[in-house]
Amino acid sequence: MRHEHRHEPRIVQFMTPFPYAIGRSEGILEARRLMLEHRLRHLPVVDDGHELVGLLSDRDLKLMLGPEFDYPDPRELTVAEVMVEDPYVVDVEIPVREVVRHMAEAHIGTALVTKAGRLAGIFTATDACRHFAEWLDREFAPGDPDAA
Repeated sequence: MRHEHRHEPRIVQFMTPFPYAIGRSEGILEARRLMLEHRLRHLPVVDDGHELVGLLSDRDLKLMLGPEFDYPDPRELTVAEVMVEDPYVVDVEIPVREVVRHMAEAHIGTALVTKAGRLAGIFTATDACRHFAEWLDREFAPGDPDAA
């Protein structure tokens, strides 16, 4: 059943606003510290002018710092050398349906959300699962006679 009177939800309603970000010239050990301190799995990367230029994930760092790591000194590596340079970026006004569909089809775990070209938020597969679980809780609450 379609609800013509309702507006389709936009990604801005589901994103985590004002995410932490790191400069591309920062060292990866600083990125790791920031991610551990704030319990982050994804960190947007910005250049000196705060323009969004990439995405760093905890998986990227673990691969670089893992047992097979073959770089003489990880303290010399910068975020720019490890980050993904072409992350999935969407505007705050895009329908969330389009974002989650694209993320699923392209096997992408994170969307960086911008407003007027500036980083405004982050939306991850974990956010999508959390919001879906909340929707299921509302729609099929325990004790709801229609839930059976």
